[in-house]
Amino acid sequence: VVIFFQLYGYCYQDSNDIPDTLTTITELGSPLEMIQLLQTSWEDRFRICLSLVRLLHYLAHSPLGSVTLLDFRPRQFVIVDGELKVTDLDDASIEESSCTSNSDCFMEFPARNFTLPCSVEGRCQSMNEKRNLYNAYRFFFTYLLPHSAPSSLRPLLDKIVNATGNCNKHGNDKYFRFYPSPSVNSEFTQKCAKSANAKYRRVPEASIPDENYRCWPSYHHKGCLLSVFDVNEAIEICDSYSQCKAFVLTNQTTWTGRQLVFFKMASNHIMPDPDKITYVKVTD
Repeated sequence: VVIFFQLYGYCYQDSNDIPDTLTTITELGSPLEMIQLLQTSWEDRFRICLSLVRLLHYLAHSPLGSVTLLDFRPRQFVIVDGELKVTDLDDASIEESSCTSNSDCFMEFPARNFTLPCSVEGRCQSMNEKRNLYNAYRFFFTYLLPHSAPSSLRPLLDKIVNATGNCNKHGNDKYFRFYPSPSVNSEFTQKCAKSANAKYRRVPEASIPDENYRCWPSYHHKGCLLSVFDVNEAIEICDSYSQCKAFVLTNQTTWTGRQLVFFKMASNHIMPDPDKITYVKVTD
């Protein structure tokens, strides 16, 4: 997976009209706006965090050695096809700070500080890697990961966020093991203890075109369209909304393979649809 902004070509021009001009052609990306990201689905935000983890891993093990981004902030990144990519490497450095004692290996941030060990070679151990890790935590992970995450994943996410906030690179390793394959990884998706029981009536090859209500976050701006692992999770979501009286399983999936489901506030007008399955809440 490419983690840096792609350069497709460049042209150097030096003439009387336009001296010393370099024109570059790059792939098209969208500026990273944190407010907009917080309004997207958790699954999309997880994908961005996953891109960031790949970047952290590469920077820590690059062919040049451990690389730190001294200006590690959202403005240095763009989104390309749902993936996070670096656009500005002007402030990248491969120099590990020199030291004579541990007190020389002091990292200061607005919220907390760290003191790292000084190696026998006179270098602060893993300072580049840990600086990147903590900046990823304070600018990205702490906002994008816990917010509206699936309930069954929150304990694991809390451990990951806390580990990165403590500059524990093993928390990053846990994040890698948490990586979902495109065909749904059971460690990524939540499975509910409930089963599809008599509370819901299954109506195959049927859909409910209308009866929408809005929820957040949703993949559809005029309805409540969410991703689920299975019917059990859809039931849990529907039970959590007082207005939800039915849901429709579609044949569409997200990038991780989770199924998209429309949640409905009524089931008065069920229509035939060979590509969908409807579940209607049974009233007492």
